[in-house]
Amino acid sequence: MNRAALRRAARAEWGPLLGTVREALVRKKLRAIPMTIAAVCLTSVLQIVQNQPWGYEPVQRIGSVQAQLPWWLALLRTPLSLFVPALDLPMWGALAQLLLAFGIAEVCLGRKRTLAIAYLATLAGTMYARLAVHIGPDSVLGLPAHAARAIDTGPSAAVVGIAVYVTWRYRAWLSCAVVIAAMTAEVILKPNLAGREHLAAITTMLVVCVLDEARRRRKPRDPYRARGPAARGGSRGGPDGGGRSSERRTRPPEAPERPPVSYGLGPGERLPLPDACGQGSGAPATRS
Repeated sequence: MNRAALRRAARAEWGPLLGTVREALVRKKLRAIPMTIAAVCLTSVLQIVQNQPWGYEPVQRIGSVQAQLPWWLALLRTPLSLFVPALDLPMWGALAQLLLAFGIAEVCLGRKRTLAIAYLATLAGTMYARLAVHIGPDSVLGLPAHAARAIDTGPSAAVVGIAVYVTWRYRAWLSCAVVIAAMTAEVILKPNLAGREHLAAITTMLVVCVLDEARRRRKPRDPYRARGPAARGGSRGGPDGGGRSSERRTRPPEAPERPPVSYGLGPGERLPLPDACGQGSGAPATRS
């Protein structure tokens, strides 16, 4: 494959996605990703606090999730657990993941959908851990009992879920396949709870993508609906016309109604009828 073919393949794979992100960043700068900046700052603060002698216990009580916890307590802690860095991983790794994945998703999907996808992927991993411990190590999907005491924090499951969802929506099939293959290889080479949670997040996102595609195909399309890149923060929802757009097709304007011609006549007056020679009859207009 020559260089021109590689360039075309790269443009087809990442062109729509990078174009959307570049347009938003050029137009709005950092104002295009306020949620991402807030997430990075929150993660930094929690990392600094939990490394203090007095801060580890408070952070763990509000953001640490374990499979042995009651389900209602795990659900309450799951949203904040995204921003509590794992203790066995470098902090810069978590910040880089948040900045890249959340930043791209915030521009391409919007804030609400990005948070929903991140929370759903994290929740899928958390619920899988509880189910796997319940199944036990005798099954391929099960985990040993000591996995219930493992601390489950960090944005990795959310980042993996966002990566799968965004690449699917923007038809970056090779990138989507690379993410799935990398997470599968991680489980094979280094089997642990985090790797299996990543596969649970991927499975959940694939189900969401398939359901979203089916919904889009059933939904009737308005010929006058928006098309093209979005004016606010890039194309929301991908390049398939599913998101908002600034290039709107307007309906053709209706012709204005012409006012009736009065010919200078008063109420009840009529025009004289022409005679056979095309001349007026000469009779004055009458009032009724």
